[in-house]
Amino acid sequence: MSMTDPIADFLTQIRNAIHAAHETVEIPSSKLKAELARILTEQGYIESWSVHPRSDGRFGEVIEINLKYTAERRSAISGLRRVSRPGRRTYVDAGSIPKVLGGMGTSILSTSHGVMTGHDARLAGVGGEVIAQVW
Repeated sequence: MSMTDPIADFLTQIRNAIHAAHETVEIPSSKLKAELARILTEQGYIESWSVHPRSDGRFGEVIEINLKYTAERRSAISGLRRVSRPGRRTYVDAGSIPKVLGGMGTSILSTSHGVMTGHDARLAGVGGEVIAQVW
């Protein structure tokens, strides 16, 4: 586990859980990760999420994410990509927010108005840091 990029770890843990066909995945909690989980739920990529104390008695909270699969056991998420990294931040203005798979996917941005989808940021006319893309 890299301790430098918690968001990349968050995406990787979801990716790994999908590959292993898990129903749920527990990830150490943070406000930003909770916002990412909220957007993934709103956009229909995951079933639900909740924050609760760690079951192992250690300090802190975890986000429990209930993954979403089709009847054929195919994940609702086909890809997750970290865009802006600690070593290379990626900022865009409202006019140049990237479309993911021609609008089929979702860009997630951290803006001055909070964490939102690329679509919402475009409507609000705000740019920000492109955190990740989901499709």
